Amino acid sequence: MTLMADKVMVVTDGSTDAADGTDAANGSPAQAGRQKASPRKAGAAPKETLSYEQARDKLAAVVKRLEAGGLTLEQSLELWERGERLAAVCGEWLDGARARLAAAMAKRDDADRAEDDAPF
Repeated sequence: MTLMADKVMVVTDGSTDAADGTDAANGSPAQAGRQKASPRKAGAAPKETLSYEQARDKLAAVVKRLEAGGLTLEQSLELWERGERLAAVCGEWLDGARARLAAAMAKRDDADRAEDDAPF
């Protein structure tokens, strides 16, 4: 059984600086016409470490921004993709939590069986 580590690494594409799809400098939606850097090698992309709570809160901000409307199609797609990545991070954390709970319950059940097998 594989258990989750304390941190989950998220690879970002560098298209936006803030988690909600806005430019960090001015808070406006990321520019749709922005030149994107050429694709990077898998190990060369910037990484950020997010806890479950951070990923969940950033995902909620992305959803709120999408629901507010007023974005171009490209901006909406960029936010949607960011939301998908954040949802995957949340899913990884939840999978890890389920595995930890299952391991703890199995350990408890094993201890209970050992007590039941004891002669006294």
